[in-house]
Amino acid sequence: MKKIYISILSIALLLSCSTTKSISSTTYSSTSMVLNSPATATYWQQHVDYKMDIDMDVNNYQYQGKQTLVYTNNSPDVLDRVYYHLFFNAFQPGSEMDVRSQTIADPDSRVGNRIGQLKPNEIGYIKVNSLKQDGTTLKHETVGTVLEVQLAKPIQPGEKVTFTMDFDAQVPAQIRRSGRNNAEGVALSMSQWYPKLAEYDFEGWHADPYIGREFHGVWGDFDVNITIDKNYTLGGTGYLQNPNQIGHGYETSTVTKSNSDKLTWHFVAPNVHDFMWAADPAYIHDTKQVPNGPLLHFLYKNTLDAEHKASWKKMQSKTVELMQYYSEHVGKYPYKQYSVIQGGDGGMEYAMSTLITGNRSYGSLVGVTAHEMAHTWFQFLLASNESKHEWMDEGFTTYISTLAKNDIMNEGKSHPLENAYKSYIYLANSGKEQPLTTHSDRYAYNRSYSIAAYSKGAVFLSQLGYVIGSENLKKTIKKYFTDFAFKHPKPLDIVRTAERVSGLELDWYLTDFGQTTNTIDYGVKTVEGKTITLERIGLMPMPIDLKVTYIDGSSEDFYIPLQMMRGEKPTKATIISDWAWAYPTYTFDAKKDVKTVEIDPSGLMADVNASNNIK
Repeated sequence: MKKIYISILSIALLLSCSTTKSISSTTYSSTSMVLNSPATATYWQQHVDYKMDIDMDVNNYQYQGKQTLVYTNNSPDVLDRVYYHLFFNAFQPGSEMDVRSQTIADPDSRVGNRIGQLKPNEIGYIKVNSLKQDGTTLKHETVGTVLEVQLAKPIQPGEKVTFTMDFDAQVPAQIRRSGRNNAEGVALSMSQWYPKLAEYDFEGWHADPYIGREFHGVWGDFDVNITIDKNYTLGGTGYLQNPNQIGHGYETSTVTKSNSDKLTWHFVAPNVHDFMWAADPAYIHDTKQVPNGPLLHFLYKNTLDAEHKASWKKMQSKTVELMQYYSEHVGKYPYKQYSVIQGGDGGMEYAMSTLITGNRSYGSLVGVTAHEMAHTWFQFLLASNESKHEWMDEGFTTYISTLAKNDIMNEGKSHPLENAYKSYIYLANSGKEQPLTTHSDRYAYNRSYSIAAYSKGAVFLSQLGYVIGSENLKKTIKKYFTDFAFKHPKPLDIVRTAERVSGLELDWYLTDFGQTTNTIDYGVKTVEGKTITLERIGLMPMPIDLKVTYIDGSSEDFYIPLQMMRGEKPTKATIISDWAWAYPTYTFDAKKDVKTVEIDPSGLMADVNASNNIK
């Protein structure tokens, strides 16, 4: 029978209906051509397996690499080219990252003009010396941080090809995320350090230049050998395969002594879309077991003062609690290990691990670990495209990590996300907001990006709970994880998941809050005896929670459904007639004479002008 491939347009239309197999059956799977959903939609994603051998010279921070990459084209398309990311090339004078940092209105202080001042022995680079496809030499061109590759033979749907590459690289002085000798003296923070194949999906290639924001990758298995000075301790992504040869706190029995000046660390990482490692000769290595969960690794410098070392020790039990919280409230962590490592320039998440700076108070250590670990679920396992949909990882992570910290640190906040609401409302009223559809590198201001991604993204989830009910939101998050872990969910997927859970129509919510800068502004217009008139001032529709206090001192909660939702959230409030969006006012009679009326007493609706919410 002749194969018939679904068109790209059909794939796009069907994507939001897709679900995945159970996590237990996909966690360590290799390539899979098709993941089927109950709706018979066809979802596909590419697969890549890396085998890399790296030889690092810690004296000049240069390394040689050999990479064998097996690529499976699970798409219905014939591919005549591929692209690799060469992220370290961003750390060169005149790069797009350098120029953008010096021309944006509010530069990131960590970058500023530092890239432009790098000397030749301080820059970063990845130089591809040879590249072959199934043994045939390929033509390729390095264009900034992207390697453009013309294939010798097109890759057919369902076909596997093997790319072999030799490359040289230099670790840049630490400026942003990656690099050598960071401000706290960590020798090597090795993220985005290897030629990384770009993702291809139903939208096409995602070969974005590295200008300032984050990443997107292809799911696959990694097998990595890192040869380095024997005095260095390593940690990061994956499972160490040769602890008996390495030692450094990893030994399981007698360590085999080596007379060489170097050791080779062998890591494997199944079903991930990135690989990070860090190394330093002064790392302390602690471990802590999560009951019925992964083994946690903590690597931090012995040169920290006594107070900071004590904070690193103290926060380890809280890291266990964080792992348990996320596994319970989002979905079970599927790997056997997770590492928290001192390095980088703040906090940044990676596969099975995070880099964080270490000179922090105990509370700050817990806070940054809470956020970065939460990224394991929102962007790592639920692998949305951070460049295009940054709010889906930063915002959702902010949401769940804020709740987790409120719980495990006993903060006792009744509205833990209040600051996120305040930040978003500030931005919405500033005249500098851009819609969440903005590519992360295309924001006019870094501050606008940060508030949109972190705060508005968090409000998106929190306010979704206001719309569909808190219990429905909890179920939505868990179903979203079940259906889309180990995949690449899009914005519509979280909304469609919420629709399936709640039975409500929610397309308007994604349209207005996620794709425009329309704002919510409802007000109490008049109160006359029993008669209450509300008004919609902003363009964005919402259902309304209303608290009415009567003259006799009693009170009653009302719920005004939004007509276009075609239903109501679960509520104990008195449900009254729908409010259709096009009508600017809404009038109803309460049971008794009214003293005061308050819109949204919970504060979970992101109304940009709260001054008219009470009368």
